[in-house]
Amino acid sequence: MTQRIASHSRKTAETDISATVNLDGSGTSAIETGVVFLDHMLTNFSRHSGIDVQLRCSGDLEVDDHHTVEDVALVLGKAIVDALGDKKGIGRYGWAIIPMDEALAQCSIDLGGRSYCVFRAEFQRPVIQGLSTEMVEHFFVSLSRTMNANLHLAVLEGRNTHHMIEALFKSLAYAMKQAVKVESTEIKSTKGAI
Repeated sequence: MTQRIASHSRKTAETDISATVNLDGSGTSAIETGVVFLDHMLTNFSRHSGIDVQLRCSGDLEVDDHHTVEDVALVLGKAIVDALGDKKGIGRYGWAIIPMDEALAQCSIDLGGRSYCVFRAEFQRPVIQGLSTEMVEHFFVSLSRTMNANLHLAVLEGRNTHHMIEALFKSLAYAMKQAVKVESTEIKSTKGAI
């Protein structure tokens, strides 16, 4: 099987980001975004999806976290879609419902080439360790855009904002683990391409 590894970088006046992913990794990561809680979430994503992620970002955090969070998602999504190649044999779909104490979150994903994101969650805390909680939805929207994925994410239960967000990232991880897994030699589409 061809190695499913890809890198992508992006440099603007606001951010300088590089990322490398290995879809067939062991969940190892080295992540430095400058946003402590985002680093924690991406480390969890890597560990639980089994996707190796090397990601470094230097952003204009003196302004706020918006550009960093958005651009990290854009670069990560592009690296993942590039690593998928022609998507031949992948499961394409994935879903997970993940608990974390009182919180319960779900994610469903389709890597079929159409980007769309539905996000349902409300958080009580406005910021956690440098991450504006309003940026959580924006992260997933941006990720779905460059990953060409249909994402549906929802917090079903929860009070603790940390638990709710972490359950969302872990549900994405387990859904991705299913969706990127090579299951056959065929493309899962009646069109013959995804």
